[in-house]
Amino acid sequence: MATTKSPKTALQVLAAGIVFLGAFLLLRSTTANSSLRRLSATPARNAVLVELFTSEGCSSCPPADALLSRLRQDLGHQGLNVIPLGFHVDYWNSLGWKDRFSSAEFSRRQEQYARALGTDGPYTPQMIVDGRIEFVGSDQARAHSAISEAATHAQTAQIEISTLADKFNELEVHVKAVISAKGADVMLAVTEDNLATKVGAGENGGRELRHAAVVRDFRRLGTTDGGNFTADVPLKLATEWKRNDLQLVVFVQESPAGKVLGAASVPLHFQQR
Repeated sequence: MATTKSPKTALQVLAAGIVFLGAFLLLRSTTANSSLRRLSATPARNAVLVELFTSEGCSSCPPADALLSRLRQDLGHQGLNVIPLGFHVDYWNSLGWKDRFSSAEFSRRQEQYARALGTDGPYTPQMIVDGRIEFVGSDQARAHSAISEAATHAQTAQIEISTLADKFNELEVHVKAVISAKGADVMLAVTEDNLATKVGAGENGGRELRHAAVVRDFRRLGTTDGGNFTADVPLKLATEWKRNDLQLVVFVQESPAGKVLGAASVPLHFQQR
């Protein structure tokens, strides 16, 4: 027997229309939100080199040392890759306490920055981000802001660090940079974490100071040629340095003491490539 369909009431037609309209608007809203998420996606973060010029003889420096030790972990939770370097200068050594980590070479590097950045002269504590921005090294808000801003800049030098198959104390360093980086310096720093000193005299006399990312070895490996650089680099490791606390840092910088074009860091005990 044939069946007949009951005609729809006006109320049913209206309800069906409302359902259709709601589904259409939901689809448009979902599509728009997806496009918005794609357009506002956070770009990949680049490594940011943070240098602190400090001294155990400076009473203003311990808060900056503590800040440097926290930056890598604190900002790492925000997706930022911070590479810290603690340069202990030597011009405080004549004022009552000789900093065992200090070097005249580090003081000269800070003087180069003073000329390049147009500051009145070297001071401690001074923090410099990617060779471009300087400020008082204990200013946490300024440090976070400068590092976050620097991380949005494109890294124009890519760096690969690996160990040689038969020589654990020798590195293989490869750099590929933009052509404009021709003649840029390729630098190596060896840093040590978890260090402490009981200061016996000077402004910090009687205090125990703790340090992280202390630069133990610092040298220029060479310059890029057409944006490229490759070298086998022997490591110079003193017996008293704690191997598990050592980091190897390679960075490319416009000379002298200019903008940092790229940086990379690996622990000494990193796995062989």
